[in-house]
Amino acid sequence: MASQIVRRLTRSRANGIFSSANPSFFARGFLSVPSDSNLITATLFPGDGIGPEIAESVKQVFKVADVPIEWEEQFVGTEVDPRTQSFLTLENLESVRRNRVGLKGPMATPVGKGHRSLNLTLRKELGLYANVRPCYSLPGYKTKYDDVDLITIRENTEGEYSGLEHQVVRGVVESIKIITRQASLRVAEYAFHYAKTHGRQRVSAIHKANIMQKTDGLFLKCCQEVAEKYPEITYEEVVIDNCCMMLVKNPALFDVLVMPNLYGDIISDLCAGLIGGLGLTPSCNIGEDGIALAEAVHGSAPDIAGKNLANPTALLLSAVTMLRHLDLHEKADRIQDAVLKTIAEGKYRTGDLGGNSTTTDFTKAICDHI
Repeated sequence: MASQIVRRLTRSRANGIFSSANPSFFARGFLSVPSDSNLITATLFPGDGIGPEIAESVKQVFKVADVPIEWEEQFVGTEVDPRTQSFLTLENLESVRRNRVGLKGPMATPVGKGHRSLNLTLRKELGLYANVRPCYSLPGYKTKYDDVDLITIRENTEGEYSGLEHQVVRGVVESIKIITRQASLRVAEYAFHYAKTHGRQRVSAIHKANIMQKTDGLFLKCCQEVAEKYPEITYEEVVIDNCCMMLVKNPALFDVLVMPNLYGDIISDLCAGLIGGLGLTPSCNIGEDGIALAEAVHGSAPDIAGKNLANPTALLLSAVTMLRHLDLHEKADRIQDAVLKTIAEGKYRTGDLGGNSTTTDFTKAICDHI
């Protein structure tokens, strides 16, 4: 079984599992290259909690692998910026727009404080319309499932996360779900083209149109419209609750899943749980104008911050997605192989992976494999 997983990962990498699915979505003018060097400038948000520690791991691994990246580090403000209505400053956003590629550590947004979520601000302001998460079983790391190999593609800009809430009367609040034809067609087109260019056979549209007939109904109509252009790809529609049950019973039934915002948030985390958790799951946000922002999607874990206990795998594998977006595939392969070998060997694993290694020891083991 282990050899089958390795072969599947090799096939996936050959097909560019982490690379951009559609070159038309990624203008090649995104490279920010200084005139006096061959370095590519990329924005780095170390983030909160354990973020700075795992960001440091990425920087160390990149240095050992001789990756031609120059980091432009950005830190969120301590007060709400009135220009963005968030702790993210306009300068933070301009850095990503200028460099057109970046990596983000975990960011914590205080709950119920009357300002925009940090992640929502990034997605809305930068037009990051699709969140792409490869989810696959890792060789040598045993979970309840050893045959997971799927991709979740989440519409990132609207749905229940449109940020449109208000109080109707005292004790009654209302949240508005927005679904548009433009955004639905855009993410559906991305999902099908991703499937075609990455050797995937099936696209499943996840919905609750039996209840939300207008909103999810429009999303499905858009998916159906795009599916007609890809007759070689099998298309199916699965109700969200049934999808959750099917994923837990047999995740091998799915290949590429595309869905509105809230469902994508739930399903992508469920899929991460199938392979060992968010600490092992890479993620990348895609924008139509060529911007790509890779990110670790786990929390900031303030309880272990500063204790040298954090697992940097998710941020490292997300950094691999960034390298593939930049067509630095040889560097991406070396880093990905080193991470997977370190986990498979089992000698150096952080506490969440069942070991007792520090962040420093785990990172050094990865560097030694490079």
